[in-house]
Amino acid sequence: MGHAIHDELANRIGTLAMVRWDELPPTLVETALAEGEGRLAAGGALAVTTGVFTGRSVKDKFIVRDAVTEPHVWWDNSQSMAPEAFERLLADMLASTAARTLHGQHLLAGADARQQLRVSVITETAWHALFIRNVLIRPETPGEGADVTILHLPSFTADPARHGSRTGTVIALDMARKLVLIAGTAYAGEIKKSVFSLFNFHAPFADTLPMHCSANVGRDGDVALFFGLSGTGKTTLSNDPERLLIGDDEHGWTADGVFNLEGGCYAKTVKLSPTAEPQIHRATQSFGTVLENLELDDALVPLYDDISLTENTRAAYPLETLPAVAEGGVGGKPRTVVFLTADAFGVLPPIARLTPEQAVFHFLSGYTAKVAGTERGITEPTATFSACFGAPFMPLHPTVYGRLLEERLQASGARIYLLNTGWTGGAYGVGKRIDIATTRRLLNAALSGELEHAETRIEPLFGMAVPLRVEGVSPRALDPRANWADVTAYDAAASKLQDLFAANYRKFDAVQVAAE
Repeated sequence: MGHAIHDELANRIGTLAMVRWDELPPTLVETALAEGEGRLAAGGALAVTTGVFTGRSVKDKFIVRDAVTEPHVWWDNSQSMAPEAFERLLADMLASTAARTLHGQHLLAGADARQQLRVSVITETAWHALFIRNVLIRPETPGEGADVTILHLPSFTADPARHGSRTGTVIALDMARKLVLIAGTAYAGEIKKSVFSLFNFHAPFADTLPMHCSANVGRDGDVALFFGLSGTGKTTLSNDPERLLIGDDEHGWTADGVFNLEGGCYAKTVKLSPTAEPQIHRATQSFGTVLENLELDDALVPLYDDISLTENTRAAYPLETLPAVAEGGVGGKPRTVVFLTADAFGVLPPIARLTPEQAVFHFLSGYTAKVAGTERGITEPTATFSACFGAPFMPLHPTVYGRLLEERLQASGARIYLLNTGWTGGAYGVGKRIDIATTRRLLNAALSGELEHAETRIEPLFGMAVPLRVEGVSPRALDPRANWADVTAYDAAASKLQDLFAANYRKFDAVQVAAE
């Protein structure tokens, strides 16, 4: 099939609508302002709002169930759409573009040329075109033709009876033909994550591990990966003035090394601090950056602490907006792999060394904890497990990615650490959050190799190797049990967390036994 389906689709759209291809940021910003799509913030960023949808619509995402996807997709975690329903949705969305002006971008996904996808995004608003241009890789010379086509029409309302959707909102992925249809939502993250979902389906068949992680590299070429769910410090800790950022969210790991899938960042901006995160803060003030759902004051300055629209405020900007970026978006084999968690139970140590087998366990678990007050009805810490630290974007069964990770870890000999950025001395509400200075000191010790030969103790419930001493950190701080006033209460909390891990992991045990 090759590029034929994408060329045909582009021609069909071109006969119906006028598509303005590959406009540059000044033109896109000018158009967005003229059309009333947003406001120009102080510093030059374009501030937009997304209406009802300020985050991903997980329950409205569908994968076409056909001969290609049927035997491979993790259907327990994915909703299916019949091929005929997808075709009706495509036909109706195309028909709705008649006599309209659309905006198209020819972009790339994958900094490794051997793994690269040519992506065409066609959308009805200039600001969405600017967003995806910021986030994906911008080719030096945009060319026609595509491996992936995304048609994004926020104003189109799907019909559940006709299109097989749940509501008027739909994100439909045809994995075999690499086509994506997005309707009924203006949240820009749906475009970005659709590219990632396509990559995550196809990459393992090319012996590439897709990863929802950030990555950076030291001055001597030592690559580090940072896996973690929202709120664990993934973006903050990977933006290090002493290291070069490879990427902040989506990567691939081949037998040769890692590469960024993207060419930009989509950073959370809630409570963004110019002191704690100066690089990101400066990027949000740059011309062409897209500020999503950020309120502005009377002087058009972004209000980072204002969550009246959503806590999920975002900024999308090209990687080159940052001062310290790895050239080409690639790096060698990782020397250090870090799993981040914000343990609100106050049980896990601030840092621990993992074996490759333990790393796969934590990778498949994808653990962090929500704290009281973050969501209605949550009155105590609640464990959150998201397989591979990104279950909504992983179409294949997690064990597929887990086996690839174990192979890569064994071949690379990477050091592996669990870094807890959560609570100590008690659960949330009793204990206190581990301070950022301690976390950075422990991370630096891990990245430098300082911890590799440190004397350790084996944590009794999870079997992790916990260092006894780290220069600049109190030995007591390394032992969470010693920081609880009531050690009996600690033991009970630790046992509860262990049970939650075990219950979550049983679904993977059954699959792994069947595969052996």
